[in-house]
Amino acid sequence: MNMAYDSHQGAPSASRAASPAAAVAASMNARLREASPEEVLRAALESFPGRVALVSSFGAESAVLLHMLAAIDPNAPVLFLDTGHLFAQTLDYRKGLAARLGLTDVRDLRPAFQDLAVHDPRADLWKTNTDLCCAIRKVQPLDRALLPDFDAWITGRKRFHGGSRANLPVVEAGAEGKIKFNPLANWSKEQIDAYMVEHDLPPHPLVEFGYPSVGCWPCTKPVEAGEVSDIRAGRWQGSEKTECGIHTPRSVLAAGEQDVGGDI
Repeated sequence: MNMAYDSHQGAPSASRAASPAAAVAASMNARLREASPEEVLRAALESFPGRVALVSSFGAESAVLLHMLAAIDPNAPVLFLDTGHLFAQTLDYRKGLAARLGLTDVRDLRPAFQDLAVHDPRADLWKTNTDLCCAIRKVQPLDRALLPDFDAWITGRKRFHGGSRANLPVVEAGAEGKIKFNPLANWSKEQIDAYMVEHDLPPHPLVEFGYPSVGCWPCTKPVEAGEVSDIRAGRWQGSEKTECGIHTPRSVLAAGEQDVGGDI
């Protein structure tokens, strides 16, 4: 299934409305908008056999969706963005959780050596240009994996995260004509926490130290107890940036382009 998609998401256009990806996504969203996360996962796997992957950060809430996927198909591809700036605890958690859940096809995606050599040779680009840093270390590695091999992907985003996610559909048309599934879009923080307890899932090691959301170490800080209502308060603190860019519509980003968008 190879669908062209209008990458400009400004005002609705006739070409965008008529795009195959948008039509497929609208139809599936109408059918699945009230479905359970497990039902959405099964629909994704059955609709795109061998051509759909779950993209996971192995972050603070990731165990829930990974556990659901493992119960349905532990051999399904899971894409993990190893940016080179992740906490050591995240790398350990990724390895341990994948083994515990029996996930057999977790693929580590890393930035291209040439991009790092040209644009971030001292590994400090995050100090001056977080958008370009995210583009090189997250957006482009994901594009290189998704574009040739997958027609759809699955994310762990939820509406309660707020911001651009507040009106998140369960199924949407994503960048480059890919169908994007958000099985947990309807779930609350309380449901996430209850599922973790019910299934005895290990939390990310940094959660107990005040990290309700975990990304790269230079741009993720612990938050005060009063800020926990904003799950992503510790991400890119002190800047207007709230998202990394992987959910922003695009023709595959060139290394020099800046972008802001969504997190996994």
